[in-house]
Amino acid sequence: MDIFEIDGPVKLSGTIEVAGAKNAALPIMAAALLAPGETVIPNAPNLADIRSFETLLASLGAAVGRDRTGRLHIDATTIDTPVGEYEIVRKMRASICILGPLLARCGKVKVSMPGGCAIGDRPVDIHLRGLKALGARIYLENGYIVAEAPPGGLVGAQIFLGGPFGSTVLGTDNVMMAATLAKGTTVIESAACEPEVADLAHYLNAMGAKIRGIGSPRLVIEGVTELKPVTRPVIGDRIEAGTFMVAAAITQSRLHIRNCDLDNMVAVADRLRSIGAVVEPADDGCNVVMSGAIGPADITTQPYPGFPTDLQAQFMALLALADGNSVITEKIYPDRFMHVAEMNRMAANLRKEGPNVIVAGVEKLIAAPVMASDLRASAALVLAGLAAHGTTVVQRVYHIDRGYENIEEKLNGVGAAIRRIDV
Repeated sequence: MDIFEIDGPVKLSGTIEVAGAKNAALPIMAAALLAPGETVIPNAPNLADIRSFETLLASLGAAVGRDRTGRLHIDATTIDTPVGEYEIVRKMRASICILGPLLARCGKVKVSMPGGCAIGDRPVDIHLRGLKALGARIYLENGYIVAEAPPGGLVGAQIFLGGPFGSTVLGTDNVMMAATLAKGTTVIESAACEPEVADLAHYLNAMGAKIRGIGSPRLVIEGVTELKPVTRPVIGDRIEAGTFMVAAAITQSRLHIRNCDLDNMVAVADRLRSIGAVVEPADDGCNVVMSGAIGPADITTQPYPGFPTDLQAQFMALLALADGNSVITEKIYPDRFMHVAEMNRMAANLRKEGPNVIVAGVEKLIAAPVMASDLRASAALVLAGLAAHGTTVVQRVYHIDRGYENIEEKLNGVGAAIRRIDV
């Protein structure tokens, strides 16, 4: 099992590249199941989650692999086993994305209840409600979700996908993919508006789907009889970009971040500017500069275009060094605070009160051995290690490998001192 040893504090300087978005690539890989033939994703990141999804697609009958340039190829000509097995699906929540496309293409699908990060309850009932509205019969069988299309195929419907914590991203993906091959018109109300959902919709339209209202909470989908595979890149990963933006701020540094679309990160840029960072657009991304005291800020996570829950932990590490008190409120996953205790081990002053964390800024963080609990908490502990005095040891870095491709190499390239050690 690998660990990170991180020497700090460090100053960063230079250019760092953002990879293709994992959260866009995964549902687009699932969308490849809708069209016989070969789909190509030129910039799919080489991550643990992506590799797990490749294994999942191969288990369904697809031919999956990368060419010498790293482009991901998915040939879904043959799908002979429409079953998402427990041993694969349990590793990653995004596995649920195969439910909609397999239902539309094969008429019947079985998918194990999904796994993923331990960040609280994330039910799939809204996914199932949406698919039922299209005419599917759905029941549970030995821990598996079984979905069956009616004899004449799925039929378009008006569907509301709102939930107690806002719109559902993967639920919108699932219903949208299924609706592309349904008869008639589907209207999804309270659809998720995240850039990754919009990227999937654009991908589906490139395959021959007819989707209107992309990027809005109201999607209108005219069903078609068939889709065709395409070659198309995915958008840059705004969560990786946000992590590197915080890296510049927490180390009082200047970074040029390439493949960062600030139009998709308005809330993130706003909070960085509020604490004193300079965030400026560039032709191929953005520049982030931080010097002087870090100001406090209040942050509330919300569905897009609000502040993303996937950057909550990273900003907590940053605000731990603020000159003043901050409040972070988690409205998407109220239990997503397992990093609080680990940051406190590094001399942060964090106090959890329900869905809120009171962050009392300290003068400096002190290195300590810490344990990663989930993907984004891992990134936050790495960021804290860059600013902490001494050598921080982060255990269970396999979590970070699920969402960041060679993060230690990228950060080392701009001045960090991170060692990956197999223990």
